[in-house]
Amino acid sequence: MRSVAFFFFLVAVKGLAFSQSYPTYGPEIPVTVAGLTFDAMEPFLSPDGNTLFFNSLNAGGNTNLYQAERVNDTTFTFGGLVNGTYDPAPGHLDAVASLDSDGHFFWVSLRSIPNLYTGNYLSGNVADISPVYGTCNVLTPGWIIMDAAIDPGGDLLFYSNGYFGPTYTECVGVPCEAMLGIAQKVNDSTFDKTAYSDAVLENVNDTAYLVYAPQVSGDGLELYFTRLLKTGFDTEICVAVRSTVADAFSEPAVLYSNYGFFPEAATLSNDKQRLYYHQKNEAGVYAVYMRYREPATYAEESGNNISWALYPNPAKDVLQVALPDASAPFIIVIRSAAGQEVWKVSNSSSINISHLASGRYYLTVYQHGRTGTKEFIID
Repeated sequence: MRSVAFFFFLVAVKGLAFSQSYPTYGPEIPVTVAGLTFDAMEPFLSPDGNTLFFNSLNAGGNTNLYQAERVNDTTFTFGGLVNGTYDPAPGHLDAVASLDSDGHFFWVSLRSIPNLYTGNYLSGNVADISPVYGTCNVLTPGWIIMDAAIDPGGDLLFYSNGYFGPTYTECVGVPCEAMLGIAQKVNDSTFDKTAYSDAVLENVNDTAYLVYAPQVSGDGLELYFTRLLKTGFDTEICVAVRSTVADAFSEPAVLYSNYGFFPEAATLSNDKQRLYYHQKNEAGVYAVYMRYREPATYAEESGNNISWALYPNPAKDVLQVALPDASAPFIIVIRSAAGQEVWKVSNSSSINISHLASGRYYLTVYQHGRTGTKEFIID
């Protein structure tokens, strides 16, 4: 009864003005997984932020789940296989990890239909493994769960149903259809699609796209996902937002696209300050990248207690940035008064600005997982 009432509430509020702002993120930073010698795809950051899960190359089989332990925001130490998830069958696929705050672990597998699995994760091991049953599964031949993400509380499962044809071979490389759904926990191994799922995701499930790789923020207000135009070649990492958990998600905003490098599978830290995802690097190997969340506005002296200075101000040809720890890696981004990025440099405190037009600008420093922004003028 509660689900039905919630559904009618969503219908009633449909069409009201939407005021929630979209998050923005700073420049891309490569993530180092020390000891890793192969591709890393579909990253997932554990709710406590200490473990990065990922899988090896997902290209038709023999795909495994791995884990790495946090050293800092952009460095992890490779820890090997996620024990208990390995399938020795030829052509196996175990991928797309997710974990709630109570240690319930989820991943997709090709070992059976239903193909979403769950178990209990502790200290690098998954035990008590079972398929996930319920109406989150489309049991018509050709459909599988491509990706799934459990919310940190473990009550809601966000998933993508993908259709590959009646014998699972008709849609080559990518599915013919893919759309998101929301399922409510019945018990540890059963999740049923909610009555309000379609209404909540109406703006997200655009039939012109394949929509997959969902991740929801801990507060339930931001939904990250990847989409691919059915007639296109360019993946897009998107976000849809809402003001309360009783609202439908907004029309999505594209956070990042990089033609030919296939960015996908965003995962968010529990404090919403770090966004991780995979894409190909210049060598053609899939790797993990990270971006820090930006402040909502570019207010002068904004930031997270970084003590730093820039001079001269106003400036003409060269701008100097003075940091208390200039030996640590940092990134500097300059934006116009309209918010457009006009310059980016790494680990250089002397910046040539002679090519920029006169006017007001904002300079943001990214270092040690923190940011600081100052306004300056070019004469």
